[in-house]
Amino acid sequence: MITIPYFTALTTFFSYVLLFAFGQLRDFFRKAIHWYDSRNLQGYAPICLGLEDFYIRRLYLRIQDCFGRPISSPPDAWFDVVERVSNDNNKTLKRTLKITKCLNLGSYNYLGFAASDEYCTPRVIESMRKFSPSTCSSRVEGGTLSIHTELEECVANFVRKPAAIVFGMGYVTNSAILPVLIRKGGLIISDSLNHNSIVNGARGSGATIRVFQHNTPSHLENVLREQIGEGQPRTHRPWKKIIVVVEGIYSMEGELCKLLEIVAICKKYKAYVYLDEAHSIGAIGKTGRGVCELLGVDTADVDVMMGTFTKSFGSCGGYIAGSKELIQYLKHTCPAHLYATSISPPAAQQIISAIKVILGQDGSSRGAQKLARIRENNNFFRTELQKMGFEVLGDNDSPVMPIMLYNPAKIPAFSRECLKQNVAVVTVAFPATPLLLARARICISAAHTREDLLKALEVISRVGDMVGIKYFPADSYKQQLEENRVMQD
Repeated sequence: MITIPYFTALTTFFSYVLLFAFGQLRDFFRKAIHWYDSRNLQGYAPICLGLEDFYIRRLYLRIQDCFGRPISSPPDAWFDVVERVSNDNNKTLKRTLKITKCLNLGSYNYLGFAASDEYCTPRVIESMRKFSPSTCSSRVEGGTLSIHTELEECVANFVRKPAAIVFGMGYVTNSAILPVLIRKGGLIISDSLNHNSIVNGARGSGATIRVFQHNTPSHLENVLREQIGEGQPRTHRPWKKIIVVVEGIYSMEGELCKLLEIVAICKKYKAYVYLDEAHSIGAIGKTGRGVCELLGVDTADVDVMMGTFTKSFGSCGGYIAGSKELIQYLKHTCPAHLYATSISPPAAQQIISAIKVILGQDGSSRGAQKLARIRENNNFFRTELQKMGFEVLGDNDSPVMPIMLYNPAKIPAFSRECLKQNVAVVTVAFPATPLLLARARICISAAHTREDLLKALEVISRVGDMVGIKYFPADSYKQQLEENRVMQD
């Protein structure tokens, strides 16, 4: 868990209190000036909740130019960002015809497959000619093509599970599957920092939900022991089913799951393991097979393996892999399979082709080179950021690197200054993170060259000094940066 420095916490609290106070003052004068217009709304229920509406108007809109920036090119190592202007103090933004080429440090393009690829792209184009851009149907009503069957077999072999089922959207994979796997009378024990799709899926299931401290196996064991001893609420009957839900790499922290210890605890207490590998599959492990391969966990010990194709594979959708009985059950019961349009044939072909490249089945070693490059890029960039004095979260080999900003004023300052120097970064704040723990999330790709990373480090270092987010003493960064440049020359 993140421990915020005392002085930083104090100044961050003060900044939010100041924003809240001035926002309330503006709202007071707004109501006083427009009191006549507000009478026409009497009797209507507010569409937006008070605090949410206040947060959007008085905090978010002031910095909304830092979010949702449109691009006009593939999300490669460099991409084209469309500039926007506002004539009403950021309430609305209008696109211009001006394009800025920026270094991309925000996309999930971990292996570089999102841009044109010599092996994948021709096959994707051919699949559009053979099939169509869309099936225009659900899987059970005519939306299952031969390419979907091939994709499911390919995914199952890749993650080393007997069977798999694929969906057209990664978010829905979690939110639609969990209510099918467990219902009232069951128990879901979820990591406290699990993704919102897991949270929504757990709430929709009707099962009892308990949370354990982030990535803390000892606390998980305590929760399991306590809940098994107490049983169901009111009746105290034994739980019908217990599922422990964790992520391979936590998307806002960049941390690897302590899967070995968690699997051992779940075995001890006869609980099922549900592993979300959205950010880890394809990006880590010797052959890109994710956190199980990296940590030496037998996939047979993970009951439900979930992942998405939106990161390492340069496509869209998600999958569930498990036993043949589980997958057959999901095909008959999951609404995302029964009612949603099936994954488009070009997207399916992109995934199949990307997996073949990763495994070397395209007849080249590009897949192994990509995996080696992203690992090298990740560890190099993380180490250099830490040497400069930034507070960087996460573990080695993780392509997700959050840089802590904390103060709300530093969120737009960091984002805007980086963009001015042609480096596009993603900043994340409440409600995606706790109020005091705003951050910039850096995502590294195998498509980045060493020159790209050095440029990014130079810009981030300058902006970090300007904004004041170097919370630790620098470790002779400039000298080492010069040595890196000499080695590159």
